[in-house]
Amino acid sequence: MSYRLARTAVAAILASTMWGAVAADTIKIAFLGSLSGPFALQGEETLKNVQAAADLVNSRGGILQGRQIEIVAFDNKGNPQESLIVLKQAIDRDMRYVISGVSNVAHALSDALEKHNARNPDKSVLFLDYGALDPALTEAKCSFWHFRFESHAEMQVGVLTDYVAKRPLVKKVYLINQDYAHGQAVSRASLEMLARKRPDIEIVANEFVPLGKVKDFAPYVAKIRASGADSVVTGSWGNDLSLLIKASNEAGLNVNYYTLLAAFFGTPSAIGTSGVGRVKTIYAWNINAADPAWEKTLLEAKAKYHGVTNMDYLPVYRVMEILVSATKKAGTTDPLKVAYAMEGITYPGPSGESWMRTEDHQMIAPIYVLGLAKTGTPGVKHDAEGTGLGWKIEALVEAKDTVPPIRCQMERPPM
Repeated sequence: MSYRLARTAVAAILASTMWGAVAADTIKIAFLGSLSGPFALQGEETLKNVQAAADLVNSRGGILQGRQIEIVAFDNKGNPQESLIVLKQAIDRDMRYVISGVSNVAHALSDALEKHNARNPDKSVLFLDYGALDPALTEAKCSFWHFRFESHAEMQVGVLTDYVAKRPLVKKVYLINQDYAHGQAVSRASLEMLARKRPDIEIVANEFVPLGKVKDFAPYVAKIRASGADSVVTGSWGNDLSLLIKASNEAGLNVNYYTLLAAFFGTPSAIGTSGVGRVKTIYAWNINAADPAWEKTLLEAKAKYHGVTNMDYLPVYRVMEILVSATKKAGTTDPLKVAYAMEGITYPGPSGESWMRTEDHQMIAPIYVLGLAKTGTPGVKHDAEGTGLGWKIEALVEAKDTVPPIRCQMERPPM
């Protein structure tokens, strides 16, 4: 499927959500994502996955007495300032639920909604965070109005470094991350955990790159080569990861990549066959782990929205399913009551049971380690992004083995 056709599908979603008439009995959820700029592909594919997750709920009767979920898309251009502008637009249109991700954006939204809800208790808004990974969002900066539906960076780095520690050929590691909250968190966790689990590993560099600003990663690849590293550990995503791996391939750099987000939208197509056996990543789930019912659901959604990806981004499905359960438990869609009802809810999803922790609103969920392999390899039925390469399950860590410490002191509004 061409990228132009994929963008046409997104335009259709935007047309039907932003500008179409919204029925009075719908539950409007504002999607705030990067639909333009360097991370537009990631934002567009996330929107499709969100819409597919909403469709699944709607096909089963929606929320409470048959109310349908309506996804209303806003382009935040991938930056916190624009996110606050479109957040106000959503609130002005009486939208009481916001779904978004990316750590710098999530911090801005969480702070803004904390203030808005304190001033407007009768018009409170709930933030459903599908994938902002900075641990501080459920720790030092935790908010009652923020719920995260993905394992945060330290949880993911814990699984990844366990995997790396079991590989005796890993001797020299080059850390490279985007220079913002998530990347800094990945760096800190990687340094601490590798030193504890494999003190013999030498960290040859701890590099940061400006988020979404670098166009040519050849100089970084040259530094990785000069360092003598045999492995790269990175939490980078989007173009920053795609261009790094592409430059590595072009330079013939023979290192292994241990990543948090290589399976995220747009990156597999940049990796190429040289990544087979050399690129590992963390992910919440994958179509190659799906049972026949889920496989059918994902493929139908991919066809409907002309997805570049396999529509298997599990965190957004968690958002919708847990929202349904919480509104049913609360008997209302009022955000305050739904927030209290959401605490402690379990989600028996396709990766295994997950739950929303009451103390900090952090989702505790299974985590996969995936390795890039050729389609047709045992366990790799579906490819990624039309590449002929797909993700093979290397390990699955159950939710109970990913539980982080509680570091949140939350102020809770009265019911």
